[in-house]
Amino acid sequence: MKKSTLSMMLLGSLLAVGSQAAFAAPDWAKVPKRDIHVFHPGVSPMEWVGKKSDHSGTAGLKKGETCIGCHEEKGALNFDFKRLAGKDMEPKGAPKTMNYPVAVQAAYDASNLYIRLTFKAPAGGADQGDKDNEVKATVMFPDAQVQLANQAGCWASCHNDARTMPGADDKKTKYVKAGSYQLMQWKSAKGAKVANGSVTADRKMDGGTLGAQAEGSKAGDTYTVTFTSKNPGEGKTVPFGIAIHGDHASGRFHHVSLGYTLGVGADGDVKALKQ
Repeated sequence: MKKSTLSMMLLGSLLAVGSQAAFAAPDWAKVPKRDIHVFHPGVSPMEWVGKKSDHSGTAGLKKGETCIGCHEEKGALNFDFKRLAGKDMEPKGAPKTMNYPVAVQAAYDASNLYIRLTFKAPAGGADQGDKDNEVKATVMFPDAQVQLANQAGCWASCHNDARTMPGADDKKTKYVKAGSYQLMQWKSAKGAKVANGSVTADRKMDGGTLGAQAEGSKAGDTYTVTFTSKNPGEGKTVPFGIAIHGDHASGRFHHVSLGYTLGVGADGDVKALKQ
């Protein structure tokens, strides 16, 4: 073999190794975890959140305070869960477990953002409308036009007339009155397609801009779901929220987070580690 040919082959091999290293999956053992508690919200849409007689935090929201600034204490939530589980807030019946932690990790490289969720989705749900999927995991990113995007997270997409709310049109999915969310969702059913969608005037589970990919696994009673999406840009802090549909839940019968921020080489409630 000629020396020049051998040199070209070696150079090609080195470039290939370098390319793989640049876009390799994160070493999750080195990425810090941040527990975010998800909870069953019942029938508490944005109209309820903004009504002073129902929600004592309305005045704080008008001043620009965040939901986690009021309701997260020492990594846990201080909600009155007995009230949330009552008939007024959950007429169909509340799940046996009203809240639980999700370990969130994030990393990024030149092209991609990686988000990893680790959790134990409890049984005992009051709704089992999704027979195909034992679990669904969703991450949502509201843009700056969404009402209360930086304060309430994905809660701003739930309204009184959304699907599965009491007396509402079953065809009406979640929506926002201005701006949009980008969302990505992993489903546990074998062969299920990863959702890469959006929420605007209605919800669409495809056609989104995230370029989302996802993979998930279950070990014992613990799920691990890893999302890959486009890097929003180093130095940016973006709002996000997560939702877990456990025990075959559908519609609003999920556990959701409050609104958090993700720092990509920047400050945030969750800080993505550069790879």
